[in-house]
Amino acid sequence: MSNVSFVKCFSVFTLTCAVQNYAWGKAGLDSEVAKLVVGGDPLAVIEDDKPYAELWMGAHPKGDAQIKDNCIGQTTLGQWIAQFPGCLGSKVKDTFRGQLPFLFKVLSVNTALSIQAHPNRELAARLHAQFPEHYPDDNHKPEMAIALTHFQGLCGFRPANEICDFLKSVPEFHALVGNEAAEELRCVMGDAMHTRQALKKCFTRMMNCEKKVFVDQLNMLVKRVTEEAAAGKDTSECNGALLLHLHSQYPGDIGCFSIYFLNYVVLEPSQAMFLGASEPHAYLYGDCIECMACSDNTVRAGLTPKYIDVNTLCDMLDYTPAPASSKIFPPIQDPCDPFVSIYDPPVPDFTVMRIQVPASVKQYTVAPLDSAGILLVVEGDATATSAAALSEITLKRGTVLFISANEAVSLHVMAQLGMIMFRACCLM
Repeated sequence: MSNVSFVKCFSVFTLTCAVQNYAWGKAGLDSEVAKLVVGGDPLAVIEDDKPYAELWMGAHPKGDAQIKDNCIGQTTLGQWIAQFPGCLGSKVKDTFRGQLPFLFKVLSVNTALSIQAHPNRELAARLHAQFPEHYPDDNHKPEMAIALTHFQGLCGFRPANEICDFLKSVPEFHALVGNEAAEELRCVMGDAMHTRQALKKCFTRMMNCEKKVFVDQLNMLVKRVTEEAAAGKDTSECNGALLLHLHSQYPGDIGCFSIYFLNYVVLEPSQAMFLGASEPHAYLYGDCIECMACSDNTVRAGLTPKYIDVNTLCDMLDYTPAPASSKIFPPIQDPCDPFVSIYDPPVPDFTVMRIQVPASVKQYTVAPLDSAGILLVVEGDATATSAAALSEITLKRGTVLFISANEAVSLHVMAQLGMIMFRACCLM
């Protein structure tokens, strides 16, 4: 078989993907990640008390997927792409220098992730050059989360009037920001540029507060809210329930006060939020699909035992205030396929498609694209055939399929309730 014929025959194949067991993940089969792993491989061993936080579907060196096809041999996806970069599609290959530009994930969040943001390309390159042990990539990391279950997070700065209301109603918060910065924010509301400047001053003052001061203030606030809640008082004006929840996970952490700056966002299944460069955020609880540029760079400043870089975070953040509702990123309907919703963020690195095939449809074609793609089956069963595969491929919950550019995959749907799949790709 010629090299070209070999590549053509093995352009669609299943993957065994890396699992990250970060401490914040859901344990055992409470984790959607673990459930998908077992669905894809019934022989996989899941430990009840072990966290299964992230499933990495891609070619990042920290979690390069393994190709399962025996005819290809012991090869990772990254090695395959390096050997046959044409599988990416001509535009993707040329634009991203022969690299798969995205990293596709499933997250199962049990305890809050860090207060964090991701650098733009320029900052990523600088941080990587200076501190490669903390910033392993020179690439930016815009990302998008699509809820699989009820999903909670913090995202972006609240409207300035909401922050000012908290500065009035939560004296412990006001004590960390200080009178001068708080008054400046109150006085410039309505002026966009000066509001951003004042927000930066307020947030930076709080994040750089002396540890003894913020720990004392946090303990006072937790004590007050606990007593008020026990007495049956409404603590919503100080986000009491959320404060106590975060403090139970990260006692004495400055990040607990971030709830007074950042929007609390709740996503229901299939709802999404997009996080561009320098957007402050933290995931709190739930399961989601996540897609991002192929990078593992994160700048952290609270709610984490990991390395924190407060000064970098405060300098890099986008301080544009906006309501929580504006953080919901809506999909668009694919004009060519009634079963496909497209989440197309304002970056070239990735797009995600949600494919929901109803029970009444037994034959469905995953359309060819001028981009390599990774397909995850979340619900349903099917057999897949393709001109790029020598035999049928069984698809079931947890199956991860790599589809080379310009390849179509025909599905014979066997599930009584239809199928739900997510497909990451690069639409340029």
